[in-house]
Amino acid sequence: MKNGLQLKLSQHLALTPQLQQSIRLLQLSTLELNQELESFLMENPLLERTEGWNEDTPIAVGGVLQPPNTGLTSPTDQDSAEQSSENEHWTSADIDFSDPSVNWKEGGEDYDYSPQIAATPSLIDHLISQLRLSNLSERDYAICALLLSHLDEEGYLSASLEEILDQEINAANETELQELEIEELQIALKMLQSLEPIGVAARSLSECLCIQLNALPEQQQTRKLAITIARSHLQLLANHDFPRLKKILGCQDEALKAAQLLIGQCNPHPAADFIPSEARYVIPDVIVRKNRNQWTASLNPDAIPKLRVHRVYADMLNKDRGHSGHLSAQLQEARWLIKNVQQRFDTILRVSEAIVERQRHFFEHGEVAMRPLVLREIADTVGMHESTVSRVTTQKYMLTPRGIFELKYFFSSHVGTDSGGAASSTAIRALIKQLISAEDCRKPLSDSRLSDILAQQGIVVARRTVAKYREAMQIHPASQRKSL
Repeated sequence: MKNGLQLKLSQHLALTPQLQQSIRLLQLSTLELNQELESFLMENPLLERTEGWNEDTPIAVGGVLQPPNTGLTSPTDQDSAEQSSENEHWTSADIDFSDPSVNWKEGGEDYDYSPQIAATPSLIDHLISQLRLSNLSERDYAICALLLSHLDEEGYLSASLEEILDQEINAANETELQELEIEELQIALKMLQSLEPIGVAARSLSECLCIQLNALPEQQQTRKLAITIARSHLQLLANHDFPRLKKILGCQDEALKAAQLLIGQCNPHPAADFIPSEARYVIPDVIVRKNRNQWTASLNPDAIPKLRVHRVYADMLNKDRGHSGHLSAQLQEARWLIKNVQQRFDTILRVSEAIVERQRHFFEHGEVAMRPLVLREIADTVGMHESTVSRVTTQKYMLTPRGIFELKYFFSSHVGTDSGGAASSTAIRALIKQLISAEDCRKPLSDSRLSDILAQQGIVVARRTVAKYREAMQIHPASQRKSL
């Protein structure tokens, strides 16, 4: 075979660095965006935040002054405005964005004086502080500490006393716990179960409830019946098998109902207050309001970062073209970033306006009026690809009079109706929730009955579909919703 050269033409799609950055910024949440911008600000000296944003300040975009309240601002001084008319001078085309994150300076007028939340002590620390107030010997204290090491995060004893004893014997350590006996562990366990929170160090849910019920005053009516149920018949109570419970216990409806109420007041998670919870903050990107009987969407000014090119460094580059190519590259990166951030929020606003237009009945009447909506419908309206709309609606939030919702919340599949129309799955779930909330608790509606009621309203939904929607809303089946 002879070697030779061949010329061939072909086309392929290449993503420029600017386009890659635009796509990346588009899929970030507002909090992630601010974190990303902080990284850019630390690495690029030609990028800076601005202060003192004013809604009445005119802005300069592309060298042309624009009216205020468009979300973009620029310096108000006349020199900067005149300088912005020259396209080669980027300094006057500064594009500013309002930013919710402020560098608070301790002692200054911008210092955040909001109350600080104290750290929550751990469950083990809380229990040890109580043990230290007890008159325990060193050995008893060590045995209690041994049991504490086997508590899980819910406050339950994760191993039996026999298992703990075997582990200690096999360890064969040279401590004060030599020749440990099961009776000592039982006494230490009773000691721990007498501490706050009541129910801690239980070995099962049944024991946890019994500990709390035994702590109630002795004159508490139905306490004995509640303890019997918690100790031996908890599963029957969970299944709402009231006829069988009444037969076994030989009690009437009133007594059983009172015992059920007493057990329901107990806490099955005694250590819940000591489990650290991470607060999740949501900054809405869009605010929906009703103006003159029209629902409108606007960008949240507190969610929009406020950036511009650093004037001093930009002026130096404009005056001296011989500066290093590195600074010129950073200047270009700053321009790209500002433009991409602006484009990100413009895209979010366009998609939000299209969603509000189609879901205006939801804002008027709630979930039952939600109409079916798919990504393609919004994509065709705003002239974007479905993947772009998917990125825009992920982790972007809308503040409405009915609460804060992720943009994806407004999209749902459709179910056919007898009239030939369509109902959204969100509206059907809302109807199911309304029907269940209004049902007779003694005769709760089965999934089949719910399906029949929806059919009477013209919505054809199979029983298994009703069951799927009910489970998605974490609603128990009819047998477990029944009460006395």
